[in-house]
Amino acid sequence: MRVCVIDDNDTNLMLVEQIVSRIGTDLDIECFLDPIVAVARCIEDMPDMVLVDYMMPGMDGHEVVQRLRALPAARDVPIVMLTAANERSVRQKALELGATDFIAKPIEPSEVKARLSNLLALRRGHLRLKDRNLWLADEVRRATKTIADREEELILRLSRAAEFRDPETGAHIVRMARFSGLIAHQLGLADEDCELIQRAAPMHDVGKLGIPDGILLKPGRLDSAEMGIMRRHSRIGHSILDGSESKLIKLGAEIALTHHEKVDGSGYPTGLTAAAIPLPGRIVAVADVFDALTSERPYKLAWAPEQARAFLLENSGTHFDRDCVDAFMAAWPEALEIRERFADPPAEVTELP
Repeated sequence: MRVCVIDDNDTNLMLVEQIVSRIGTDLDIECFLDPIVAVARCIEDMPDMVLVDYMMPGMDGHEVVQRLRALPAARDVPIVMLTAANERSVRQKALELGATDFIAKPIEPSEVKARLSNLLALRRGHLRLKDRNLWLADEVRRATKTIADREEELILRLSRAAEFRDPETGAHIVRMARFSGLIAHQLGLADEDCELIQRAAPMHDVGKLGIPDGILLKPGRLDSAEMGIMRRHSRIGHSILDGSESKLIKLGAEIALTHHEKVDGSGYPTGLTAAAIPLPGRIVAVADVFDALTSERPYKLAWAPEQARAFLLENSGTHFDRDCVDAFMAAWPEALEIRERFADPPAEVTELP
């Protein structure tokens, strides 16, 4: 516990220091003859209690109290003013400015010791309570993070269940989720929103769980009837995720429903246009298509990144949201690094007998 004593009189300073030193051995007492120097020291490192004389040159006790109370760190620090016994108006103003208590001169050592001991005991109690509140807040953060991590793990496993029924790989949902977070960040969204979009993006194709294998696993191009059935996965995914109280799953439902919409209205399932498409859906559309184009599938070869980049730029403003494409291009080096870091594992080669 640190105590700051401010008085321009050497004798008074020594007397107060002696009294404070008798309160306990765990006190670090700093004495100042110059109130300006004392205030600067308090600003640098706020003590646990301040004792200040009223009548001082350069800065009186009222100004010291006023300046210290303006500091957030001094909000709960006891500030005690030393005044003459007949200075009632001075004491009143000191209390109005935020002084905790006052001590009348001439000083009565035993009374001063008892009053200061009580104030320091209150200060200790406040610090212990503050530490406990910080500990409790940290525990709440830990518990909340644990719940969020478990929620995210379940979502990722559900998303991968859909991927296992599709010729795509689990690495696809990791990459496109990272691309989505990258675009959101470049668009200037808050960090919390960027993280939420990245965590929700893997749920975009969860509706493929409801698509028949004959269509989902068909190696060739789908005919118009089959394509109509395939396009149902957007609504199926929304139905699977809709109605949750989780902010993350709600966003996943929105992305599942809207990531195949196109800004010119030619997308599905609703034919939304431009800003009518929720921003997360517009973001994921860019991320998903880019990764699909640059990934090898049993029915197609992977496009080169530059080829896929050209496709996004060519279709910016028609298929894709122009701002989302621009954001992705602005983070092109980071996108290539994500693609490299989360590359698909090499295909297994089976030797013929």
